[in-house]
Amino acid sequence: MNPGRFDPDVLPEDTLPEGVEMLSASVTAEVFHSVAEPEITGQGIAGQGNAEPGDNDAAITMVETIAPDDVRVAGVETANVPLGNAAPNNAPSAAHNTSAPNTAPSAAHSTSAPGTGAPDSNASGMTETEETGPEIVEILISAAGDFTLGGDLRNGNNGFMREYNAQDGDISYFLRNVEHIFHADDLTIVNMEGTFAEPQRRNAGRTFILRGPPELVDVFTTGGIEVVSIANNHSRDYLQEGYDDTKAVLDEAGIKYFGDDYLTIVEVKGVKFGLFGYTFWESTRAYKNKIEGAIQQLREDGADIVIAFYHWGLERVYYPMAYQVDLAHHTIDAGADLVLGSHPHVLQGIEEYKGKNIVYSLGNFCFGANMSPDDKDSMIFQQTFVFADGVLSGSRVNIIPCSISSVGNRNDYQPTVLEGADAERVLAKIDMLSRALASPGGVDALVMDGPDGAGPEVPE
Repeated sequence: MNPGRFDPDVLPEDTLPEGVEMLSASVTAEVFHSVAEPEITGQGIAGQGNAEPGDNDAAITMVETIAPDDVRVAGVETANVPLGNAAPNNAPSAAHNTSAPNTAPSAAHSTSAPGTGAPDSNASGMTETEETGPEIVEILISAAGDFTLGGDLRNGNNGFMREYNAQDGDISYFLRNVEHIFHADDLTIVNMEGTFAEPQRRNAGRTFILRGPPELVDVFTTGGIEVVSIANNHSRDYLQEGYDDTKAVLDEAGIKYFGDDYLTIVEVKGVKFGLFGYTFWESTRAYKNKIEGAIQQLREDGADIVIAFYHWGLERVYYPMAYQVDLAHHTIDAGADLVLGSHPHVLQGIEEYKGKNIVYSLGNFCFGANMSPDDKDSMIFQQTFVFADGVLSGSRVNIIPCSISSVGNRNDYQPTVLEGADAERVLAKIDMLSRALASPGGVDALVMDGPDGAGPEVPE
């Protein structure tokens, strides 16, 4: 048995800390489907329909990228962000600090805040009310994990590119089974782990260096993905020149990005979403200063909702490390509304902290860096933010269980929504990992402190 590894057919019941009970897959599925949320089906989300490409793009009215003063973004006023120098924004306005009530110890199921009901099918996101009632606006965001479009192309034996060629260069192949979800939401955010560097660029000499040809950016544009994080340990695999190549390709394609010193604000239905991200391997006062400064800058620039996306933790380990929890809690304390995570390449639990969600690891999604990972489980995390007369009044969470592949014996780089027993298994897995975080002792009983990620064993 090795730490941090799941057998596809075995739930790690014996890895739970004392005092935590395993929730059976059948119970998980019953709870998941019993609430007032869209039903997961093989064809998409019941009640939302299969939107045509571009439906969600029309709802986005403005995107602003805040970059260092020596980097200009076309058509946008840029500013040098004083990261690390600003005081924490500990007292956001009422429009920023209202959260959904505590609904359960785990966010592994679809949950509704009282009075919000199911997602509104009104295309504008506004609910008709009595003349004296509040104007309700609902905004659905989706988040998915690691996207490596291409891979390590040095030896010419990359499975992603072989699949791409076998599909005769059909870009739509990769997200064909999930794009209806991304087109039907209001904003989709993923982690771009790799580069669009030119092949002649000098690389960083790492064990794995990741890149894809620039035309693969259309996986994002055709698949309904508007914003990507470039804060990860592979964004400079081809040094600063490759990093600059990547940003130029994203700019040309109209894909917005954030990470490191780049903050982004996206306006959807009149609500401004501020996004920032970092790569963290430890918790320090300097890193906390960066977090505080980024949040304060985004709030000053008008962000109504602030989302952090961190690249952190240990690979192939199912529980967060103590420093991740410390930074995540600090991020919420400093005024963020949601924390997303990536890097472990497997799913980790979801913690509710002070009414806000922390998704410690979204796992892989469209991942070209591994031809057949042992654990292909993934998810799409969705949160609907509900505003009444411009003030955040509640939110709902929806988890869509996925696999990174449409086949079980290898990675075919085609993420697919799971159904039936497989969906129940993944939901139960997320539920168990989330309940463990909320258990007596919480992360103190689970964190990985050893160099090899030693901690609770998970059956091989």
